[in-house]
Amino acid sequence: MPANGLSPRPCLHKLIKNVYKKGFTVFIHFHIFNIVYVARDPVDQLLLGPAFSINAMFNKTGLGMKDIDVWEIHEAFAGQVLANKKALASDHFCKTHMNKEAAVGDIPEDKLNKWGGSLSIGHPFGATGVRLITQAAHRLKEENGKYAMISACAAGGHAFGGVIERYPTFK
Repeated sequence: MPANGLSPRPCLHKLIKNVYKKGFTVFIHFHIFNIVYVARDPVDQLLLGPAFSINAMFNKTGLGMKDIDVWEIHEAFAGQVLANKKALASDHFCKTHMNKEAAVGDIPEDKLNKWGGSLSIGHPFGATGVRLITQAAHRLKEENGKYAMISACAAGGHAFGGVIERYPTFK
C-alpha cells in the first residue's frame, strides 16, 4: 500500500462516490479513528514499518494492546508479520529503536489476520488499504469489537498505521 497519502481515504471516497452514482444506499459501518505514516531506514528496518506505525498510533491515540479487538497487518512476505510481532514484544528492540521503557506488547495471535492476510487473499496494487479496512470492519462486526488496528509497510521503508472504530449501529 502506498504510504503517500493516496490510500486508503481517497480510495474509500471514490468507492462511495461511485456507489452513490449507481443509486445504492451507503451505510456507514465505521470511521477512521486516526492514522499515521512513518518512514524508517530502508537498509536496516525496511519491513519493520508496521511495528513503528503501531507504536506511533498508540502514542498518538493513547490506546494500547488491550484496546484493540482486531488486528490486520499487511504481509509483504510470510515472515514479515511475525518479525513485526516479535519486534513489538521485545523489550530490547523497543528500548533500542523506539525509545520505550519496555516492549509495546505482544499482539494476540487469535486476533491477528484471523480471516487470512495479504498472502492468502491478495493485495491489489493501490487498494491494499481498502482491503485491510474492509476486512477489519467486517471482523469488528462479526467479533463484536470496537477498535481495529491496521498497518502496512510500503516501498522504501514507509508504513501506514490506522485505527478504525466500529459504529454501534453496525450489527
